[in-house]
Amino acid sequence: MKKDMAADPVWVCDTTLRDGTQGEDIAFSSEEKVRIAIRLDDMGIHYIEGGWPGANPRDNRFFELAKKVRFKNARLVAFGSTRRPRIKVSEDENVAALLAAETPCVAVFGKSWDLHAKVMHVSRAENLAMISDTVAYLKAHAREVLYDAEHFYDGYKSSPDFAMQTVLAAKKAGADVIVLCDTNGGTLPHEIEEITRDVAAKLAGRANGGKVRLGIHAHNDCGMAVANTISAVRAGAGMVQGTINGYGERCGNADLTSVIPVLQIKMGMSCIPEQSLRRLLALSRYVSAAANMAPLSSRPFVGESAFAHKGGVHVSAIQKAPEAYEHINPERVGNHRRVLISDLAGKSNVEYKARELGIDLARAGNGMDAKTIVSEVKRREHEGYQYDAAEGSFELLLRKKLDQFTPPFELQSFLVTIRKEKNRPCFSEATIKISVNGQERFTAAEGEGPVSALDNALRRALWKFYPVPLDAMRLVDFKVRVIDGKAGTAARVKVFIESRNQESVWNTIGVSEDIIEASWQALADSFEYLLTKEVMEKENGAAHHHI
Repeated sequence: MKKDMAADPVWVCDTTLRDGTQGEDIAFSSEEKVRIAIRLDDMGIHYIEGGWPGANPRDNRFFELAKKVRFKNARLVAFGSTRRPRIKVSEDENVAALLAAETPCVAVFGKSWDLHAKVMHVSRAENLAMISDTVAYLKAHAREVLYDAEHFYDGYKSSPDFAMQTVLAAKKAGADVIVLCDTNGGTLPHEIEEITRDVAAKLAGRANGGKVRLGIHAHNDCGMAVANTISAVRAGAGMVQGTINGYGERCGNADLTSVIPVLQIKMGMSCIPEQSLRRLLALSRYVSAAANMAPLSSRPFVGESAFAHKGGVHVSAIQKAPEAYEHINPERVGNHRRVLISDLAGKSNVEYKARELGIDLARAGNGMDAKTIVSEVKRREHEGYQYDAAEGSFELLLRKKLDQFTPPFELQSFLVTIRKEKNRPCFSEATIKISVNGQERFTAAEGEGPVSALDNALRRALWKFYPVPLDAMRLVDFKVRVIDGKAGTAARVKVFIESRNQESVWNTIGVSEDIIEASWQALADSFEYLLTKEVMEKENGAAHHHI
């Protein structure tokens, strides 16, 4: 990459609040959209596309709420289309709604593919007039204008002259940025680079009024959205559009959590402040939580598995030279290195994990060492345990094997029943007897299922002894996997439980032929993990521990 390009910052236009919400199962309330916009502004994003005013009540309310927000870094963008065919731009309700949103910037899209003009029964002359009239009208009302050339790359491949005439019409009318859109997501990186470079050269010609900033808007239907975005920047695009986590219609949009670090870290091109880059993972998690979507573990840069190491050889190498198996320092994007424990683990995995957790292997009073623990892990994984997906259970196992664990409670017995009454769905009841420091506690509770009933009963039993930590603890996910389906209903199952409080998230596992027993193991581990942390913090003066 040329140094002069690296010196010119790439503008980032986030379209999560508009294009992202077109993704299946994704919806934000107006208030959530405002909160996300504030987070994006804090990150140093240059443009935030908020939605389509006039399209629905939610977007209308968002823009009303946004009028009360003072954005420090970003320019809020209202999105809409060019005027409709054969009417005056001043009479178009869509254009009027764009102005009523009172945003400093607007984005309008127009047709760049001759196929679309034919389908709409719009002549080429009218199509060009729709573009130029709308852009000029918005500029006359003191708005910065981003012109989105919809389906541009398909249009350019079909009729280069027609496609170029549309973007030239927008430029001559005063558009500040021309955004080339791969709306179908079917163009490949080498095509994007070639076409974008050609368009950039033509738009920069003196006859066309000089240079204008180009943008790229790529969809992910071929899995190429990030690659296409990078290719367009290489060819001269100075604005990138995309969404956080790649949310969007069909297969999604270019994922800004990949685009930004690739440009900034790999290519040396400034996008957002360096300190903001370190908050990229937190932003990704915030948006996924607002969308009620589970974070994708394998997502580059910000995924939980992005810097996870499972093989013993890899772990041994990263202890000596992290760059041997990590393409960047994970802390630059707010992530961290994870060493996983599994049947592929070696001594290096256990030793690394013990240090990470603050556990002293040398203090084992029973002769246990890393090699013995690796053998135990391999035996258990053969039985169906999966410790790379249940690090909470592994930590408890490690402490128990090293005699560095005091159970916060002991189970005496439990009973779970499932009842079906005539006019009521099935419900469960659980009774449980536990002891804590010699004091017994017997309680009962109902639940929507057997695990829910057990959870409620155990929580009620422990409440007397540990009220504070239990207040904030929630079980947020429950999964059951059959280990070997050949045994049918007698097959062994593994149960995963994910729990969290305000500070952390932890995962536990149980394995048994009986699904209730497997669930109890995972449930008990989850509570033991939390309560052991609480006890250790009190014993050590609230010092920080990783357990």
